[in-house]
Amino acid sequence: MPGVKENIWVTGASSGIGKSLALSFANAGYYVCATARRKEKLELLTGAIQEGEVIRSFSLDISSKENVLSFVDKTFGEDGIACLINNAGITSFKKVEHNSLEDIEKIIQTNLLGSIYTIKAVLPLMIKKNKGTIINILAVVTEKIFQQSGAYSASKAGLKAFSQVLREEVRKYNIRVINVYPAATNTDIWSEENKTKFAHRMMNPADIAKMVISIYEHPGNVVTEEIVLRPIEGDL
Repeated sequence: MPGVKENIWVTGASSGIGKSLALSFANAGYYVCATARRKEKLELLTGAIQEGEVIRSFSLDISSKENVLSFVDKTFGEDGIACLINNAGITSFKKVEHNSLEDIEKIIQTNLLGSIYTIKAVLPLMIKKNKGTIINILAVVTEKIFQQSGAYSASKAGLKAFSQVLREEVRKYNIRVINVYPAATNTDIWSEENKTKFAHRMMNPADIAKMVISIYEHPGNVVTEEIVLRPIEGDL
């Protein structure tokens, strides 16, 4: 548990890994700012917190750079931010030949550009404090080929490359950039049929959250910069 309350921003916090991250960080004593597009699910999130825990929820579409910049200025402009967790993401399981350009653009706009917008928005605040952490929830598709995930893979691989360059550029400001690569996890990205069929081969979002908190709280100058998380039985 941190010695002082720190602001943690989790994107895509209305369900799945993002929801577990928000609840777990709040339970550990952090001030959590949870954002997502679905306001009704965010309300369910804040209703699940325990006494003494703090989660502030805001409806935000990170694919709009204007909205992201305005949100960060209003929310973190005075107190700053200790950690950004880029978790928001969308996909469509289709072969490239069947995936419309509109769908591909939406995936790239949210998963890649949206995450870049959030990073660019908080970076000046972290540089000013000479400290900060940026955690990107990526996916094993950046290393392993899965059919019917072309646009999703491209978006996550693009953010991986962007973040690895950023990491080297911001070391001098004591800013950590951490990439987490989960394999199949039981979230809304999967159909109910697949979640039932492959339940034994999918990880629990709460377990991912525990690992992320552990990485974030590494002491001193120790940092885990890249970590792959898989079910013990391997990929689907």
